[in-house]
Amino acid sequence: MIRDPQTMNALLDTVNRFVRERLVPAEALVAETDEIPQDIVDEMKEMGLFGLTVPEEYGGLGLTMEEEVEVMLAMGQTSPCFRSLFGTTVGIGSQGILFDGTPEQKAKYLPKLATGELIASFALTEPDAGSDAASLRTTAIRGTDGDGDHYIVNGTKRFITNSPQAGIFTLMARTNPADKGSGGVSAFIVEAGTPGLSIGKVDKKMGQRGAHTADVIFENCRVSASQLIGHKEGQGFKTAMKVLEKGRIHIAAICVGVAERMLRDALNYAMDRKQFGQPIAEFQMVQAMLADSQAELYAAKCMVIDAARKRDEGRNVATEASCSKLFASEMCGRVADRAVQIFGGAGYLSEYGIERFYRDVRLFRLYEGTSQIQQIVIARNMVRDATA
Repeated sequence: MIRDPQTMNALLDTVNRFVRERLVPAEALVAETDEIPQDIVDEMKEMGLFGLTVPEEYGGLGLTMEEEVEVMLAMGQTSPCFRSLFGTTVGIGSQGILFDGTPEQKAKYLPKLATGELIASFALTEPDAGSDAASLRTTAIRGTDGDGDHYIVNGTKRFITNSPQAGIFTLMARTNPADKGSGGVSAFIVEAGTPGLSIGKVDKKMGQRGAHTADVIFENCRVSASQLIGHKEGQGFKTAMKVLEKGRIHIAAICVGVAERMLRDALNYAMDRKQFGQPIAEFQMVQAMLADSQAELYAAKCMVIDAARKRDEGRNVATEASCSKLFASEMCGRVADRAVQIFGGAGYLSEYGIERFYRDVRLFRLYEGTSQIQQIVIARNMVRDATA
């Protein structure tokens, strides 16, 4: 659903110009230094990128899912690390508060998230609980003393994006240790700097330099009961699944955008590079790789936009979201592989940049639900719908 095409086009023009003039020229610097320059971060905040999905009443842009997809397609034309900086905030970091938070929690945090004053992280994955999110071991045990109701949190979260920069964490923890399933999990808002909360060393990753992940460690971390999202225990897993469902469409859109960038770079190289007296784009086997990439990219783009529109209509899109994330992320990986092949030996050199994208996009098939988890979700939904 595009609410106002004229306003949307103006936003996309601004984002496209920002990507072209500011982000693409900074890609090599960020890859070398593992840091996004502060002036670029400040520009992102001024543009409202941290508030894309925050409702207008809280100072954000309140984009629909389809509008969000269009912005992500534009952001995909550059290194994925730039999107990761604000994408985690506008996506999985803040949506739990937006979906299930109390009016007071929304009023306190959403305006600061919209301006980028606060960066949010989503603390779900653990050393022994990633794909099997319902098995998480981090505990939040309720107690009462002279300072009022509170929870004592203990556990470690792993691979948490933006945790070194985060101002708040949407934390999933087990409030009912007797319930080993999803019903024992609750969601909290934990502010950075809370005693007992610490951040591990920044991970050294295969790709996406500039986007930082690290362990988040809770050691007898005291969290006020007022920070329980929605003031309801046992709802954390449901909150997480709603957040991830939306996030999967978001990630699928980024996969499409990055695939467009890689394919464009490969096409331009194939048209310029000459072998046997002609551009390699004239060779049928190179043309086959270009054509297969274009066809798959088109299919993924159609899937993502369809899923977004259905979600905007209020329909259940659990299956469509997983289909989009599965197909788009796998497609992106195939396009990256073909792009390196088209570049040939040059594709293996860092100066051409395509090897960086090859490493960057590998993550898409892993986070916010691996490809195998998406297959399980899709198949289970098919069986459930057939027997309903």
